Amino acid sequence: MRWLIAVFVLTLPAVTARLYSSDEVQYFSYLRSLWFDRDVSFENEYRHFYDSGVARTEGFRETFLVPLTQTGKRENFATLGCAILWAPFYAVADVVTRALRAGGASLEADGYSRVYVAAVAYGSALYGFLALLLSAGLARRLTGDGVLAMLAIWFGTPLLFYMYAAPPFSHACSAFAVALFITVWIHVREQWSPRGFVYLGAAAAVMTMVREQDVFYAVGPAVDVLAAAVKDSRFRSQLRGVAAGVLAFVIAYSPQLFAYWALNGRLGPSRLVTRKMTWTAPHALGVLASPQHGLFIWTPLALLAIAGLVLLWRNQAPGATPARADVRASVDAPRRLAACLLLIFALQVYVSGSVESWTVAGAFGQRRFVGATALLVIGLAALWRTLRPGAPRAAIATLGALAIWWNIGLMALFGAGLMDRQRLDLPRNAHGVFVTLPLSAPALVYRYLFNRDSFYKAPE
Repeated sequence: MRWLIAVFVLTLPAVTARLYSSDEVQYFSYLRSLWFDRDVSFENEYRHFYDSGVARTEGFRETFLVPLTQTGKRENFATLGCAILWAPFYAVADVVTRALRAGGASLEADGYSRVYVAAVAYGSALYGFLALLLSAGLARRLTGDGVLAMLAIWFGTPLLFYMYAAPPFSHACSAFAVALFITVWIHVREQWSPRGFVYLGAAAAVMTMVREQDVFYAVGPAVDVLAAAVKDSRFRSQLRGVAAGVLAFVIAYSPQLFAYWALNGRLGPSRLVTRKMTWTAPHALGVLASPQHGLFIWTPLALLAIAGLVLLWRNQAPGATPARADVRASVDAPRRLAACLLLIFALQVYVSGSVESWTVAGAFGQRRFVGATALLVIGLAALWRTLRPGAPRAAIATLGALAIWWNIGLMALFGAGLMDRQRLDLPRNAHGVFVTLPLSAPALVYRYLFNRDSFYKAPE
């Protein structure tokens, strides 16, 4: 544990403390408006970011500074979960900023200065790291191992990008909230106590407030509970616990409901969000396997991880039983649990494939799957434990190393503007990652650490 913390601390200089996209502005504006203005009216925040050049595009102006919602406010398609998670770091930034101002520093205690932005960025990086630790703990509990899988997923998936290159997005927080929810689920299912249901409902609410589509992860425990009730008639006495869990979810989720009502005049997201959903999931296959946008193409490690979850479901992963004998009988796992994990991953494919903007063009990777970090770590750990020492593990280790370099290489090309950010071009990008980049990597690393602003300057 200590060496992992040391590795994370040493990587903190790589965190980019800046805002540059409309999504980041929306999540940050929730926090700034609630903290300073005590409302969800974002006119002044959007105007500030537009006038300061952070989001000075015609598209931003037409989307966020022209139309009004049903209640006369500016649109915000984000949710407030990130604001809740970032609040402790933002509070520290506020105290530090006011102290520095008292000491004569030229900083405004207005919620916009670099100290506030840095607090959010480093907060996201920390949540991403906590997601990895929780995921490693889950993998160890279910397979007997987890650290190697955690390290591979850390550096071999887009989580790395959203922890360090673009932390003010919601994705690192989403990875944490989902990992926390699954951790609570794994612990609660040992006894399914009423108190456990309350914890599970509250964790589900936080997860859903971070990203709306993450509510589909809650289907896993629901199916798990239903299967337990069908198998054991005595379990039906726990229905009061289920009701308590639902009530806990509603209470914990109420801040988001109030925000929806104030913004949209309804207990739900903007109709501009819901209208882009086609619930037959016509893009589900493309989300996974499109050569230009597919998850398995951007992130080959995800394919290995899902294969591991399938093996865990087939009960072929050594060590995939609880360590304590008294728990072993009460937890019908890993088979049923692994089936539920596969189900919630499939539901993420379904909901992502139902969004008309399924390509997430302009973003790094299939970012909507960053929340599935815990599933990927568990699956990869299960795959590794299944393989025999020798050639099989060596082959997977080689594939894993190539996948990690592919991810890091694409990050470098993406950040330096050396690839088409709207899609993958496999021949060209493969040449860039495996041929061109090794020669230019030292210069890019130096530039990232000591002249990072050069990556964000518009070409002249």
